[in-house]
Amino acid sequence: MEAILSRENMMAAYRRVVANKGAPGIDKMSVEQLKPYLAEHWPRIREDLLADRYRPAPVRGVEIPKPGGKGMRQLGIPTVLDRLIQQAMHQVLMPIFDPDFSASSYGFRPGRSAHDAVLAARSYVAGGRRFVVDLDLEKFFDRVNHDVLMARVARKIGDKQVLRLIRRYLQAGLMTGGIVTARSEGTPQGGPLSPLMSNILLDDLDKELERRGHAFCRYADDCNVYVRSQHAGERVMASLTCFLTERLKLTVNGAKSAVDRPWRRIFLGYTMTAHKAPRLRIAASSVARFRGKLKAAFRAGRGRALGATIKDLTPVLRGWIAYFRLTDSKGILEDLDGWLRRRLRCILWRQWKKPATRATRLKQRGLTEQRARDSARNGHGPWWNAGASHMNDAFRKAFFEQLGLVSLQQELRRLNHAR
Repeated sequence: MEAILSRENMMAAYRRVVANKGAPGIDKMSVEQLKPYLAEHWPRIREDLLADRYRPAPVRGVEIPKPGGKGMRQLGIPTVLDRLIQQAMHQVLMPIFDPDFSASSYGFRPGRSAHDAVLAARSYVAGGRRFVVDLDLEKFFDRVNHDVLMARVARKIGDKQVLRLIRRYLQAGLMTGGIVTARSEGTPQGGPLSPLMSNILLDDLDKELERRGHAFCRYADDCNVYVRSQHAGERVMASLTCFLTERLKLTVNGAKSAVDRPWRRIFLGYTMTAHKAPRLRIAASSVARFRGKLKAAFRAGRGRALGATIKDLTPVLRGWIAYFRLTDSKGILEDLDGWLRRRLRCILWRQWKKPATRATRLKQRGLTEQRARDSARNGHGPWWNAGASHMNDAFRKAFFEQLGLVSLQQELRRLNHAR
């Protein structure tokens, strides 16, 4: 506990929490308000922590949609003070646990990423393991058994104060709709400790898979085991389901888990081709989710200058393609680039509203007077016009590039060249 509360560690935790920003907890204190609050109250809080008197505040419950419309995911947002304390704990605990974690565990670990997991998965399939056991743990973060988890934490942490504080964080109430409910299981996503706790619990699964000699990739609760036959996959699925239920008190979701070909499954937003040397592709559901996310930005852009809309889109586009830079399929990026430009043309058409305005704008962009007038009065809707030849001729790719629109294809080439 003294290592956690050391000045150097707390300052590093403070810088991290401020950099991460994040929403306020139930006390509505923002990250910006944390420093003056600590200046007045930290000596008392530190004394309470050292004396084992500190009690975490309940977390603020927030539900967000799961990818692909698969229901809602429960998040628990701690107060900014509790995020600070959790971050300080994480910085001390991580170096104790991480060195012994499996090399096939990639989530929430320093120097490891989802890209590493996806590349490892591809290498297993290229090596002849052409079937995957795709395990889906049912509501994992909501169902973590506190006693099972704490027993695993206690294997390496002897400080009883730290163990009690971790359990208090696990049991901190969840406030939804103004009502606080007690928690006897689960570790809601949202606090700095949650990812480490999930890795500590699932390390038993990793060690079991290693003991059996399996090739696998795990990223948080997303675990894929690669085998050479359907029969082997079904045997592994049955034995792992039993292991997770009996040893870790976790439930495998039978409806979402499967033994299948890797190119029919999605792993961390990617899928792959059936070639002997598989190529990585962006999953169709990832593309659909991306389009849905951008539609809100396009709706907001109807009453704004096009340049401002493009400026807001830029970090989203760059962030998305940076994550999917491993893709070997360029066709989908070409389609998305075309779709983006059509969406922006649609905004322009809507903004012009009247046929006379549309005719004037089209003439300004180089169309003949007759063509501009006929196009402005064609009677079709904005989306049809955004894809029609008159708008394509008037607002070509170069026009949007001058406004700063990122081309996903060009950005991918830039990222690959930088690598």
